[in-house]
Amino acid sequence: MSTIINKKISAIIIDDSRLARIELKHLLEQYKNIEIIAEISTPKIAIDAIKKKQPDVLFLDIQMPVMDGFELLQQLDNVPKVIFVTAFDEYAIKAFQHNALDYLQKPIEPKDLSRAINKLEKSFSETIASDENNNKIDSMDRVFVKDGEKCWFIELKDIKYFEVDGNYTTVHFQGNHPMIPKTLNYLESRLDPALFFRANRNQMINIKHIEKIEPWMQGFRVILTEGKKIELSRRQTQKFKDLMSF
Repeated sequence: MSTIINKKISAIIIDDSRLARIELKHLLEQYKNIEIIAEISTPKIAIDAIKKKQPDVLFLDIQMPVMDGFELLQQLDNVPKVIFVTAFDEYAIKAFQHNALDYLQKPIEPKDLSRAINKLEKSFSETIASDENNNKIDSMDRVFVKDGEKCWFIELKDIKYFEVDGNYTTVHFQGNHPMIPKTLNYLESRLDPALFFRANRNQMINIKHIEKIEPWMQGFRVILTEGKKIELSRRQTQKFKDLMSF
């Protein structure tokens, strides 16, 4: 019996075999909370679709032309949950080394698919509960930031400010300026409001890095360490006064 959750789980099927995609799609029809948002035959197209659509889970074949399923995952910055679907059993250990949620062997048995969907739903429900109970990242936590081939593992307190840059947000810390595919609204929902303050539509500042505050037009302007100047919007100026006053 399938676990019931309140949100649709978005899925992409990736398999170079058209018949395999049709079969899996047919088997998934009984799971009403699984929404197939794409079915793709080639890894290159799949990578672009995953980045654009950001599915909750991939039903991923392993052996495909040009690039196998493991190589596909290595091209992703943010990897969804993965259920491998393959005709071969020798990849099982490697699949679970890639944190696979489950491993289905073709032809897919309905009982095996049911097991995998239950694992998926349980994992998804636990993630939702965890986010609701512990949504904020503590100011003493360290976070992983990746931009292209460069990676950092930094303490939140070292981040001076965040700034919108098109569809990305630039993270400014210790002379580095990587861009991450997150919105300011999302970051604001995760970060400690006692440390990070939304200065305006495009910037969020670390209060600990404020060196000076000065009047600016109809509000305030803050000067961060190393001289970066950021204007507070009129609305945020009042919130800043309330936050920083006795």
